[in-house]
Parts: sequence; structure tokens; C-alpha cells
Amino acid sequence: METGGVVGAPSTSREYETGLWRSEKPIIDYAKCTKCLFCWVFCPEPAIDRTPEKAVEINLRYCKGCGICAAVCPPKAIRMVEEGW
Repeated sequence: METGGVVGAPSTSREYETGLWRSEKPIIDYAKCTKCLFCWVFCPEPAIDRTPEKAVEINLRYCKGCGICAAVCPPKAIRMVEEGW
């Protein structure tokens, strides 16, 4: 790290797959999903991808299992389940 905390080169979290950190993973019930995109807006990682067909998909390569997506989902279409490593 440079003196003063200067970031030498910009980066993105897409470079770091963080999916192995989680103990729970989100599952979407598309029958309940209203495509509001709250989960996509509030996800702190690039773990939720927008798609034309389903509106969103969970990208488990980046999902840390924080559960924010499930907490902000108005119709409760996302639930957290134990990761079955």
C-alpha cells in the first residue's frame, strides 16, 4: 500500500470470488418474485445479476450469504437456506 492509503489502480470486486465464505445461500421463489429489484439494489456485492427473463439471478460465485436480499424482499420471495458444501 502506498503512503497515505492511495489506491494505485482502480479495481472491482468482480475480480474476487467470495462465494466460499458463506454458510447460507439465497434461494428465489420466482412464483412470488414481483421483479421489484430491491435485492439487486441492496446487495453489497455483485452477486445478483439482472436478466430479461427472470429479472434477477443469484450469482453464487460472489454471494457471501449476508441475507440482505432476503431481508429487503417485499414479497419474501427470497429465503436463506443452509449451504450444503
